[in-house]
Amino acid sequence: MSYTAAKARLLRSIGREVRDARVLDAIRDVPRELFVPPELAAQAYDDVALSIGEGQTISQPLMVAIMLQALDAQATDTVLDVGTGSGYQAALLSHLAAHVVGVERIPVLIERARAALGEAGATNVDVREAGPVPGAPELAPFDRIVVGAAAPSVPSSLVEQLRLGGRLVIPVGTPFEQRLAQVTRTLAGRDVRWLGACRFVPLIGDGGWPADMAGAPGV
Repeated sequence: MSYTAAKARLLRSIGREVRDARVLDAIRDVPRELFVPPELAAQAYDDVALSIGEGQTISQPLMVAIMLQALDAQATDTVLDVGTGSGYQAALLSHLAAHVVGVERIPVLIERARAALGEAGATNVDVREAGPVPGAPELAPFDRIVVGAAAPSVPSSLVEQLRLGGRLVIPVGTPFEQRLAQVTRTLAGRDVRWLGACRFVPLIGDGGWPADMAGAPGV
């Protein structure tokens, strides 16, 4: 199946709101069909969230692009991708940064993400199982952190994993409605800029929501 026309339509649509050429190039280069269930491959370039099983989703491409534009990862950066899920966002980050560490709490998704990332040629991505503290504190500091799940507030544990001047992008709000927070670590602590509305599955664990919130709907 050829996805060329569908991908071109998606890029034209995203390009109306996202102007970062590096992000758009990454979307052009990464085969999203590798990161969705085979039965949904025909919808890979629709601008919608899709189920990947286990109560999780691969996010709407526009929202992913908005988050990556806000993240502004540089070619020399090490980036932490929290809630790796399908691996698609990590694959995009592999084109934007030097090294990507992905953390995911669901073992079957870890294996699927590793397989898809390998097929996509994303050799600078390391996906590992999430621990009790969000992120990968043992590997900190990171230049950038992006979170594909929503927290009730900005987790201090993630801010502490940023280098000084580093940036975190995370959905913050209730389990059913959030806004994107763009957080910069400063000498005084943090500087927060609020971006647009969004809706993501809940971040589970310390700094997030209890395990019984897993599977709440996201986009």
